[in-house]
Amino acid sequence: MQILNQLKIEEPERKEVFLEILSDKYCRLILESVMNSSKSAIEISREKNIPLSTVYRRIQQLHDSHMVRTSGVITEEGKRLFLYKSKIKEVNTRFCDGKITVDVVFNTN
Repeated sequence: MQILNQLKIEEPERKEVFLEILSDKYCRLILESVMNSSKSAIEISREKNIPLSTVYRRIQQLHDSHMVRTSGVITEEGKRLFLYKSKIKEVNTRFCDGKITVDVVFNTN
């Protein structure tokens, strides 16, 4: 059985959202950071040298756009810790004859 791991985005509004998010350098850095392993906002902030408040705002934007998944764990101290992982592996865009094509390849890790 073959698992579908690619999606062509057809809706113009959704294309705009994807392109807008990918044009933001902080969103790209966050996606790069969580592409292969789940990380906390603090880990992302330290690794990519992004202010923590910016990480949280961009993660919310990425989560709302279904580009990251959130999971939670309870630490040994009993605190909740949220981890973030990219749902996408790559996004391919093409502009031809005035039309934009956006193809998303899902992260299978």
